[in-house]
Amino acid sequence: MTEELKNILTKFSESGWDLIDTPAKEYLNGTGSKEKLKAAIKQADEECGQCGCEFDALYKKALSIL
Repeated sequence: MTEELKNILTKFSESGWDLIDTPAKEYLNGTGSKEKLKAAIKQADEECGQCGCEFDALYKKALSIL
């Protein structure tokens, strides 16, 4: 895992939004699947990817790295 991806997933894991924080925590701990994480990030991007928050660009960046 790249340092950049680790930093993004750490942000997601601290977000308090169950949709992305749980899959990010699991992936960082080595217990989650890449497919589950990608699905959660895609859903988060669809639901919130245009709201103007700091996560908007991170969704797309994380997906490109994964």
